[in-house]
Amino acid sequence: MNAKAATTKPRAAKAAKGAAKGAAKGAGDTATRSLAARLGDERLMSVLVGPHLSEKGSRIAERLKQFVFKVRPDADKSDVKRAVELMFDVQVTAVQVVNCMGKAKRFGRSPGRRQDWKKAYVTLAEGQDIDFMGAE
Repeated sequence: MNAKAATTKPRAAKAAKGAAKGAAKGAGDTATRSLAARLGDERLMSVLVGPHLSEKGSRIAERLKQFVFKVRPDADKSDVKRAVELMFDVQVTAVQVVNCMGKAKRFGRSPGRRQDWKKAYVTLAEGQDIDFMGAE
């Protein structure tokens, strides 16, 4: 048996296994999903720290259906979008992310500094809304 024929057989077998795995991923329930996909959902649940409530946030929520969230410093736009869609069951059209630098403060004689943080402006699709007060 020549070396070229021996190398092509495992490739075909690997391709068939890959197609079978792809079909299992499409099922969608947690029993068949991979460990990485389930851990991804757990990480997404921790991306949003909480809503950032301010006068500016209230104004843009009324006018533009944009909501402001305090997010983890290592989160990016796609993480924030997937986390909001997962947690609030809404459709997100756009996300803008802002790094807010902490202020330098003094505590008596000793200098200090507030922590840096990140916030995200999330725009929802037409007809979508988030109710922070709870459904009734």
